[in-house]
Amino acid sequence: MAPKIAIVYYSMYGHIAKLAEAEKKGIEAAGGTADLFQIEETLPQEVLDKMHAPPKSGVTILSDPTTLESYDGFLFGIPTRYGNMPAQWKTFWDKTGGQWQTGAFWGKYAGVFVSTASLGGGQESTVLATMSTLTHHGLIYVPLGYKTTFGLMVDLSAARGGSPWGAGTFAGPTGARQPSDAELQIAEEQGKAFYSHLSKVNFA
Repeated sequence: MAPKIAIVYYSMYGHIAKLAEAEKKGIEAAGGTADLFQIEETLPQEVLDKMHAPPKSGVTILSDPTTLESYDGFLFGIPTRYGNMPAQWKTFWDKTGGQWQTGAFWGKYAGVFVSTASLGGGQESTVLATMSTLTHHGLIYVPLGYKTTFGLMVDLSAARGGSPWGAGTFAGPTGARQPSDAELQIAEEQGKAFYSHLSKVNFA
């Protein structure tokens, strides 16, 4: 049975959303399928307007964590806030007490991709900060590694996000910078690698 994968993310300015689409493209290129979800916004529209945040895309909004119980694996898109997950993600995880108690996510697989403003903004620390949450739920973390991305990772000809922990992008101080071709390629490779790994597991 083919693994059922959900790409779950929060995106304020669209950077993570673009990486999510690239992750999905990679999964599909590897022969799989994935469903896209964006978690709920917690900021009032007035604040979003003042932050010049564009309207959210037409992706399904995920409010009930039980929706994820039928999936075998997840790719979580997490923009950093001070090297950690943003409040929107924390709010979502705080609603998963039922899944934590029953082990509804136990043994499922998870990968992470991120967005930061700058090179030192927390690309790796944001993923590291999610490990406690994944561990408490019994989720099995699948890193990107270097196997299919070594050439991209060691290319220093231009600034780019991403690490062996997962794909990543730089948004710049105002959010004006968009994901580069290399960043999108790394995200696509993560999607391919994630699906390739899960396709070897017996989900029957």
